[in-house]
Amino acid sequence: MSTFPGGTSLSFLDVYDDAAPDGVVGGSPHLHLASTECYAVVGGEGELHTVTPAGCREIPLHPGAVVWFTPGTVHRAVNHGGLRVVVLMGNAGLPEAGDAVMTFPADVVADPDRYRAAATLPPRATEAERAADARARRDLAVEGFLPLRDAVRAGDPEPLLTFHAAAAALVRERAGGWGAIVRGGPLDQAGTTLALVGDVARGVAPHLRRAVVHEARRPERVFGMCGRLSPVDVSAAPAAPPAAPAARPGPPDEERLS
Repeated sequence: MSTFPGGTSLSFLDVYDDAAPDGVVGGSPHLHLASTECYAVVGGEGELHTVTPAGCREIPLHPGAVVWFTPGTVHRAVNHGGLRVVVLMGNAGLPEAGDAVMTFPADVVADPDRYRAAATLPPRATEAERAADARARRDLAVEGFLPLRDAVRAGDPEPLLTFHAAAAALVRERAGGWGAIVRGGPLDQAGTTLALVGDVARGVAPHLRRAVVHEARRPERVFGMCGRLSPVDVSAAPAAPPAAPAARPGPPDEERLS
């Protein structure tokens, strides 16, 4: 069980800085079917464009801004310059298990094989090739996003609701394993916390003897849906204890700091 707070996951996100066919700079519109997502902005400027049955919003993003949204919210990260975000996701493990669905055109979302082919970034030899694949995927998601947004703006939520239904049908088979992820993650953590609270209420706290510090490994950058994503491994092993004075470590190497 991960001990990271709340059974959440954490990633650093550098939002894509190239324009989609509609001229908007940013990432791939998509939604999550079971997880709430939070943006905590740490650099740059931008907007979060959202579409729900209640309407469309364009929320300014600037350092210090914190925005979160629940499952079913179609969202698009827009980059006005250097936008960098810390992303917190509820139910760590669900997004990686297929909780997200991009707003590809309806005929693609309706066909699991076509959706998988469009959503999967193939292995490439060069960074430029991987970036081109990510851009093509983003552009296809924007193609399907614009009609949904425009219909909701016009007061017609039906295309969005149709997409919701298609997204649920698309992930139905793989969603069968999501319960185990929740039970082994946030639910297990909540149960452990309840047990600790019960001990403290009885005036005992044996768990304090098992206190431990965890330190995440340096994350690798990958091509995500919204930008260059650096997922943090929150199941990292405990940090090594301080070295004895006779074995003080030297200065950190520049590669690790870069």
